[in-house]
Amino acid sequence: MTITATPCVKDGCLLVRGKVLLTKVPKNIIVSQGSRGSAFLGATSGIPSSRHVFTLGVLEGYKLLCLFRFKIWWMIPRYGESGSEIPMETQMLLLEVREESAVDDGISSDPATENTFYILFLPVLDGEFRTSLQGTSANELQFCVESGDANVQTSQILEPVFINSGDNPFELIKNSIKILEKHKGTFSHIENKKIPAHLDWFGWCTWDAFYTEVNPQGIKEGLQSFSDGGCSPKFLVIDDGWQDTVNEFRKEGEPLIEGTQFATRLVDIKENSKFKSSGSDAGCDGLHEFIDTIKGKYGLKYVYVWHALAGYWGGVLSSSETMKKYNPKIVYPVQSPGIIGNLRDIIPDSLEKYGVGIIDPQKIFDFYNDLHSYLSSSGVDGVKVDAQNLIETLGSGFGGRVSLTRQYQQALEQSVSRNFRDNNLICCMSHNSDSIYSSKKSVVARASEDFMPREPTFQTLHIASVAFNSLLLGEIVVPDWDMFHSKHDTAEFHGAARSIGGCAVYVRRLVLPDGSILRARHAGRPTRDCLFRDPVMDGKFWSGCSFCSHRIA
Repeated sequence: MTITATPCVKDGCLLVRGKVLLTKVPKNIIVSQGSRGSAFLGATSGIPSSRHVFTLGVLEGYKLLCLFRFKIWWMIPRYGESGSEIPMETQMLLLEVREESAVDDGISSDPATENTFYILFLPVLDGEFRTSLQGTSANELQFCVESGDANVQTSQILEPVFINSGDNPFELIKNSIKILEKHKGTFSHIENKKIPAHLDWFGWCTWDAFYTEVNPQGIKEGLQSFSDGGCSPKFLVIDDGWQDTVNEFRKEGEPLIEGTQFATRLVDIKENSKFKSSGSDAGCDGLHEFIDTIKGKYGLKYVYVWHALAGYWGGVLSSSETMKKYNPKIVYPVQSPGIIGNLRDIIPDSLEKYGVGIIDPQKIFDFYNDLHSYLSSSGVDGVKVDAQNLIETLGSGFGGRVSLTRQYQQALEQSVSRNFRDNNLICCMSHNSDSIYSSKKSVVARASEDFMPREPTFQTLHIASVAFNSLLLGEIVVPDWDMFHSKHDTAEFHGAARSIGGCAVYVRRLVLPDGSILRARHAGRPTRDCLFRDPVMDGKFWSGCSFCSHRIA
């Protein structure tokens, strides 16, 4: 009997390389052959719906690694040995299969041998539907497909889950992403994207220093302090706080109602009064003069500014004269049951009550182009675009979450290409598969939740999350590990991790005299022996798998 690598269903079991992977596979499961030994798993239903949950079969006895969204914005890893340990919103599932014994004895610390192979599940986009994996208490592996619009329904989904196998887990993930890139045509592998030049220079982001209180004088003082210390950044991100916004729900003299701060909306594409003022304390007369001044005085090569994918956290102000030409309207987010089933987040929860001023998808390119052309004319070199996953909650009435995300993503990338050189875009809060598999040009993205200096227990989780998330994200984008504090109890830990992370650097101890940095050629990832162990809880230090190079070839 010839054993093929291509997955197939036989006698109610899903077989991969002749090994039984799933038992009790329902008859409505469809297997479609892919290329190079891969396949797609799909299903049929007797009832059309905008959301289906299908059972693939029972999964038991294999070490597994999940990357799942624990909240709407971000993924983290989870480990286990059965279907019940697979959380909702899983976006990558990797299994270790040992030829002699599918179940590890839990005692041996020997690394995987030549008798071991790996199976990869990737829930992907299929038409207007987005897919995620989840387990049940009965060890069933399920997949959920959803459009995010009650009017976008189906009773049959053919290619929602990609499955592939290989002897090397890193090559397996890489090759699988390349197969999907060619087959789906909705995104690009990192090898086919232009890498922005800012990654090779020491940078400073204003967020941890000022939060939304960022102002020209404070930025100048910060840059001067770097200069006085003998290491000036060449790359600056002016984070949230420079835009002209309004909060309709906050009344002067009254205390803030918790949650209303996230309903703040964008009024104009131009800078706010802090950056317009010509007063002596402000230190600038408009954004253009300010950027010219700091570039000239402090030797900055690149200045980026922040904005949200919807304009601001609460979108745009629909009554604003500037915004009216983009046909905005207030809509109310609808969150997926998978997101609510993990960890709720105050931002979408608040916006469910206060709404989002969303721009007409047919006008979104005009908005980005107007905003970016103004910024470019003011000396801005690129943008950091945040809160991207919010769009998944706004798809109702717009053809669904996948369609709306793709329209926004394509418009953003087109505008960045038109107005900024070198693909100067940083994506943030964008860990949903809607965004990941719609990324044709975007090449830098934050790889984990924020560095939180006041949370000592989060430091190892932060590093572990970035490293494990980079298994998937690193094949599509350059993972950004976020800033960290050089004066912090875990500073050396964070610095060491970033030195092999292949990411932008926001701390001077990794900087060369000319302001450039030593950056690893590839994304930092856990080594093979660490893939199925929890480095946060097992008391062992994970090791990175990456090769250093001063420049990306």
